[in-house]
Formats: sequence, C-alpha cells, structure tokens
Amino acid sequence: MPLPLDDETLLFEPAPSQGGALAVVFAFPNQYSVGITSLGYQVVWATLARRGDIQVSRLFTDGHEPLPAAIDVLGFSLSWELDYTNLMTLLEQLDIPLFAGDRTAEHPLVFGGGPVLTANPEPFAAFFDVILLGDGETLLDDFVDALVELKAASRAETLRRLAMVPGIYVPVLYAVTYDGPTGGVRAIAPVDTELPAAVQKQTYRGNVLSASTVVTPHAAWENIYMVEVVRSCPEMCRFCLASYLTLPFRPASLEASLVPAIERGLAVTNRLGLLGASITQHPEFDLLLDYLNRPQFDDVRLSLSSVRTNTVTPKLAETLTRHDSRSITIAIESGSERVRHIVNKKLETDDIERAAVNARAGGLSAMKLYGMAGVPGETMTDLEQTVALMLRLKKAAPGLRLTFGCSTFVPKAHTPFQWCGVNREAEKRLKYLQKHLRSQGIDFRPESYNWSVIQALISRGDRRLAPVLERVRHYGDSLGSYRRAFKDFQGQIPPLEYYVHADWDLDQPLPWDHLWGPLPKATLQKHFDSAGVGAVPA
Repeated sequence: MPLPLDDETLLFEPAPSQGGALAVVFAFPNQYSVGITSLGYQVVWATLARRGDIQVSRLFTDGHEPLPAAIDVLGFSLSWELDYTNLMTLLEQLDIPLFAGDRTAEHPLVFGGGPVLTANPEPFAAFFDVILLGDGETLLDDFVDALVELKAASRAETLRRLAMVPGIYVPVLYAVTYDGPTGGVRAIAPVDTELPAAVQKQTYRGNVLSASTVVTPHAAWENIYMVEVVRSCPEMCRFCLASYLTLPFRPASLEASLVPAIERGLAVTNRLGLLGASITQHPEFDLLLDYLNRPQFDDVRLSLSSVRTNTVTPKLAETLTRHDSRSITIAIESGSERVRHIVNKKLETDDIERAAVNARAGGLSAMKLYGMAGVPGETMTDLEQTVALMLRLKKAAPGLRLTFGCSTFVPKAHTPFQWCGVNREAEKRLKYLQKHLRSQGIDFRPESYNWSVIQALISRGDRRLAPVLERVRHYGDSLGSYRRAFKDFQGQIPPLEYYVHADWDLDQPLPWDHLWGPLPKATLQKHFDSAGVGAVPA
C-alpha cells in the first residue's frame, strides 16, 4: 500500500542518491500513523536521507515507499516491546530469515535501534545482525560510514569490523554461558580477545536536541511538530529507565536549539509538542513560556509531555489554557511519602496539592496523575494513602477533573530496581485502588497487569527467550500465549516466574552486563541499597 506522501511537509532537504548508493530500507514495525509520530524514527530517517551515499526507503506495516530490488541493509526502530511480532512479519514479507544465524550473503544486513533495544536487546538479539546502542547523533553516521566503506566486504568481515565501532553491538560475536538450562546467566564474553570486552552505549552531549523532520495530518497527533526540550531527567527515580539510561540530563539551548526549531515548525503548522522526561526543569523554561506567549503565537495549540509536579505554576497553567490545552499530566508514583522516598521521588504531598490548585487557578479543567502499584517495599497502608491523596486533591481543587492512571511496577535494565521482581499482589492492589477511587467519582485508569508481566519478561530477558517469542506469534498476544510457549520449552529455559517475579541477587551476572549504560553496575547497587527496601515487608 502506498504512503500518503503528498500530504507530508518535509523540514529538511533530502540529498539525491549518488551512483552506487547503499540501498537501505528503514522500517518502523507498526502503522505509518504511529511510526511517523515517533521523533526518533523521523530523525534517523532524515539523517539517512540527507546522505548521497544512501538510498533510503521507508517501510511500515500498512505501507511503504518504493523498495529497491536488492536491499543491502534493513533497519528497524523499535519503540514498543510488542512490536517485535510486526518486525517478524515484515522480515517474512521480505523473504529474510527471522534468525540472524540463518542469513547468508544473499540477505540484507539487519540492524535495529531505539529505546527498547538500547535498554535490553538480549531477548531480540537472535533476530538482528547488528544493534545500535545509544544516541543517533553520535552513532548513526559512524555506523553508515563503516557500512559504505565495507560494501564490498564479506558478511563475516563486515560484522567483525562493525563490532569495533563504539556503540555497535554484534550479538553473534558475544557468547553467553548459563548455570544449566534453567539457571541464570553465568558469563558473557566476546568470542575472541580482539573484540571489545563490553559495548558502551553512546551518549550525545550537545545542547542542540531533536525536532521533527516531517509534519503530516496522518500522524497519530495530527499535524504536530515536536521539539525535544530536555534529554534525560535530573531526578533519577530508582525505577526510571528514561532517566538512568539517558544520563546525563541535557537541556537544549534556548537560542541555539529551541527557538530556531520552534520557528521552523510553526512556519508550517500551528500544533506544537514539547517533549522530554522533565521539560519544566529546563533552566530557562520560564523564558520559553514568555517566548510562546508572544501575540504571533496566539493560535498555536500547545501540548506538553508529563511535567514535574512542583513546577506546575499558575503561569504554566495559564500558558497551556491560552494555547488550547485543557489538562496537564504529572507523575506522582504514589500518595505515600514513604514510597516516594523509596523510589527517590523528591516530592512532598503539599507540592501535589499545590499543583492541582495552581492548575485550576490557571484555567485548566483536568489533571492526570500517574502512579504505580507494587513498588518494592510498598504496603497496603501506602495504597490507602494514595486514595486519601486523591480525595484531598478533589477537595482542594473543586471543579478540576482528576484522572489517576496506574501501572504495575516493572523492573528495567540499567536502573537500581533491575534486581526486583514484579509484586505478585500488584493485580489485587490495582483492583483495590479501582474500587476505592471510582466509588468517589475519580476516573481510575489501570494499565493491564498482564501487559506488565509481559513487559517485565522482555525487560529482564536473556537470549533464550528468542524461540519463545517466535512461538508466541502462533498462539496470540495474551499472557496465556506466553505461558503456553514457556510450557513448550519447559526444562530448556528458566520458567516465566524467574524472569518476571524473582528478586535477583545483587552480585549475580545480568543478561546485559556486557552492555554498559551511563552508570556502572556498582553505582546502581549503591542506589538500590539507599532505597532501603530490604528491611520493609511487601
């Protein structure tokens, strides 16, 4: 199916392809409307399209640009764990073997990147020849330069040379040993001593951050132009992948990055999205609001990602109201100050109440709060305090429509809570919150507990999961399908409970120990110890 290219407004100039250009297909394993709304996908595609030595075509599950007769390189941007099933479908449609070990010189080199793979690529390692770990600004051109230089090389030589480039991970060149078929990881090491002992995630440290390269009415957010205000988050909540994996915190320069980017985007659309894990902690955020409140931007519709609770000022609320926003989103994690201390959420209950009061005073009509159930160390008393907090907010800011979105705690690689399993009582705790909040007229929106279990499986999985994930495709996408697939491989891999619910020893090897994030494992262990969850009954 062709893509709606006539409706796209490009904000960059593609380079004409030179003779002998490398034929690259860059895929997003979901629908066009979803993929084209991914800022990461947009930026990587534009980076490739600006190179004359690359001829790039885009591929989605519901359409594609004209594809080359012979594909040299096939890339995937993986933003959501369960999109791996679509990834497999696209490989099959292109007659490419699912497993890298089955590919020959006749097949394209298959690479992957994106937040899912940067966090923990091991469950998917068998499907990729190459995985890019880290920020595209630092890594992408080095990768493509090497590919162009190695175009005439054999597949084996290409993979070996790519493995020498910082941030490029070639799974086949790293061997994993286990403590028996159903035991944990024993060791991970390169297949020979000439290869790097570990692959270091690459971090871009500049202060000119990303912005949309295309605007289209067919995006999930129609005609939106996105600007990255900050990267990472200074708060370092102990469960948070968005903070720990992307350190250090980098605000975009107001003059060199944000203002020029916003002016480019608002020349073609009046819908602006400001992105970042903690955008209101930009040191010049107040000046950014002043800039957006100029009369020439009165018709601009402004959307913000989640903001830090104690930065919700009347000025911010009035700015959002002025620019056609009716609600604001904050993450509080829990109504319990004790739990917020455990996760390192530096937030007082009075701060949360003040945010609700300021939002209402500034003209906003709704506030969405995000929290979690099953946090390590959480007790039922903490859940009671979450209910009490929501009722307190309802009283403090009458007329403000409150929504509480709640997920189950899921351990993530490269965070201090990576050793903690999913609380087996979390599903009951979600039901407790639902019963006590909905009865008080508060909109409670729980994330599926079963989805959290699947997410935890993938976030803490190792390479032995690859055949399980392939088998699940044939059974469906429910948690029952995963349990059925695990039964098929019983005795060959650890049980589902090992990956999802088990608390792991701090000194045991982890599946991603050979893939280094911003902080060393010893530092993460210290951060875990400082949470003090060992002494608290669950």
